[in-house]
Formats: sequence, C-alpha cells, structure tokens
Amino acid sequence: MPLHAQQFFDDVLEMSFYQYAIVGDALYTIPQPNSLLRLRIDFTPTIRHGEYDGLRLRVFHPEQGVLDTAILRFAEHGTFERRDAARDLVAGRDGYAVIRDWHANSSQPPWHGADGTGLRTAIEQYAHVWFPQPAVSRPSARPVAQPTPTTRLSPRSR
Repeated sequence: MPLHAQQFFDDVLEMSFYQYAIVGDALYTIPQPNSLLRLRIDFTPTIRHGEYDGLRLRVFHPEQGVLDTAILRFAEHGTFERRDAARDLVAGRDGYAVIRDWHANSSQPPWHGADGTGLRTAIEQYAHVWFPQPAVSRPSARPVAQPTPTTRLSPRSR
C-alpha cells in the first residue's frame, strides 16, 4: 500500500504554503514568493522497511544543496496519541507512534487517526526561521520637532 502522501499532506497537515507540489512521498515547497530557498518534507524511516516515525524537513538551495535538516518525530508532537491510546500502545511498545506501510489490502491509509496539529505548528515555526515574513511597511515617521529658538530678553527690555 502506498503511503498516500498527497492525502497525508493535504488532510493531516493542512499546510498553507505559497506554492507546493507532492512528488512521490515528499512535499516540495517554496514557502515565500521569489525565495531561492526550498523546503522538502518527507517521511523519516525507522530501521524497518516500510515503517516511519516522523517527518524530515530539509531546507535547500537549488545550487548550494541542503542547508539544514530537522526531524519531527510523531511521538514528540502527539500525532498518534489518540490512536495509540485506543490500541493500548505506550512508548517502547512495537507500533507506538509510527506509520506502517505493510498492508496492501487495508481500506484505510496507514496514517488513519493522525492529529497533525503539533506537526503543523512545528513546521510553521521551522519555516518561519528560514522564510521570515517580509517586513510590513510602516507609515513614515513624523519628523522630530525641532526646538523653537528662544529669544533672550535683553537687559533693557526687562
């Protein structure tokens, strides 16, 4: 069974990037117009074939290559907290906080029951570091008032 990456990124993460495309199991985006930097988000595999325990974020430049990589674990962001609680799975038990892409005949995607809120927040924070929002132009400041010259009273005018 394929990971259904398109559904995962659209339905679970619900990211609002400026422009993006999903190629295979990875999301590629230009989070900001006219930026040379790109962001790639894909699944991080465990030591088992077809098992994933988080998302890998990579910022890269088309000519300079990868500039930074971050791993967001599903367990650290509560992605499968409800699903695993219903299955009585806790940290350290087989299947806890992972996606398994092993069953070809399953009617539900392997990420069924995922809550993307924590991941989405972490991705937005990460993207904000590398792709800060353009500064909002403020109205021009008023000129500082110049002190008005004071006239000295001459001794005769007193």
